[in-house]
Amino acid sequence: MEVISALSYFSVFLTIIYVFVVATFIRGWAKLDLFKHDESPAQTKVSILIAARNEEKLIGKTIDDILAQNYDKALMEIIVIDDHSTDRTSAIISAYANQGVKLIQLNEANALNSYKKKAIQTAIGQSTGKLIITTDADCRMGENWLKTIVNCYEINAYKMISSPVAYFEEKSFFERLQTLEFSYLIGLGASTIGNKNPSTCNGANLAYEREAFFEVGGFKGIDDLASGDDELLLHKMAAIYEGKIGFLKNTDAIVYTHAKPTLVELIQQRKRWASKSTRYKEKSVIILGISIWLFNLSIILNAILAIVFPNGDSIRFLVFQLIFKMGMESAFLSSITSFFKRKQLLVLLPILSLLHILYIVYIGIAGNSGRYSWKGRMVK
Repeated sequence: MEVISALSYFSVFLTIIYVFVVATFIRGWAKLDLFKHDESPAQTKVSILIAARNEEKLIGKTIDDILAQNYDKALMEIIVIDDHSTDRTSAIISAYANQGVKLIQLNEANALNSYKKKAIQTAIGQSTGKLIITTDADCRMGENWLKTIVNCYEINAYKMISSPVAYFEEKSFFERLQTLEFSYLIGLGASTIGNKNPSTCNGANLAYEREAFFEVGGFKGIDDLASGDDELLLHKMAAIYEGKIGFLKNTDAIVYTHAKPTLVELIQQRKRWASKSTRYKEKSVIILGISIWLFNLSIILNAILAIVFPNGDSIRFLVFQLIFKMGMESAFLSSITSFFKRKQLLVLLPILSLLHILYIVYIGIAGNSGRYSWKGRMVK
């Protein structure tokens, strides 16, 4: 029983840490001012890069949105890299050649583990823009997306700008849960930038100077890992360009994409995202991740003990943990969902918060062990 008691009190310690961590997220998000763009004409040439594999259903809509941008076409370059597609992706991209869209086709004979990094690195080598902007082949954006990013860059002289990504057009309860959880992840990444300690971002809406990319060595040192073309590059940038990483807090800068329709696809995606943590060099980020994982594990253990020993203290500790977990997450997500204009999703938080406990513990293990499927290929 002493072991059980010690575990219960250790769970209180972990809860206090979690409350402190989420409080720093709330603080970091609040420190980010809403960006107000001015009407000065853009001066920066931009190269927009899209790595695509088997995206025949959506790639045309993405290109259409980019071509419709309220931006000087003489300062805009669009490069789409076809990553060994087996459908009509390449043919659809080629149909836009007369509108200035450039197609690059990867032709590696030998298997790679990081096709996406190869695609982006190849495109950057052939690009002519001062500012590189990456997005995904299944994303949608408003007409002022590019104008807003460039205006933020020209005003603040950032070396890298992380911009918001959101899910939309949900078709099920499962997808709406993902939208709320994804909002938390985007807000988390933004808050770390607000706290001057950048840790995460999303490659579906990421901008950085071409020159800075080469100055940090590009993807060298992380090019053997399938994932990490976004936040591992962010870590390299932050290590050299302190104070030059920004988050663009403006709704015009939002890029929209879709949640995963099935649990299997979601798990594969999140295993890919979690696999990047094996290359984190910043000890504080690693300690933070382990602490959050242990906190969620302790909730599961207290739940088990509450069932086995219903008259013990574990149920009180369990309730204590859940109240503080949901309370802090609600406070954080309230401002995040307000920004995305999806505050109605907060009613799903109790369900998401409980499911997230199991998800975090599982992904923490699965994402750092073994291989996973990505775009029809097994990688690690």
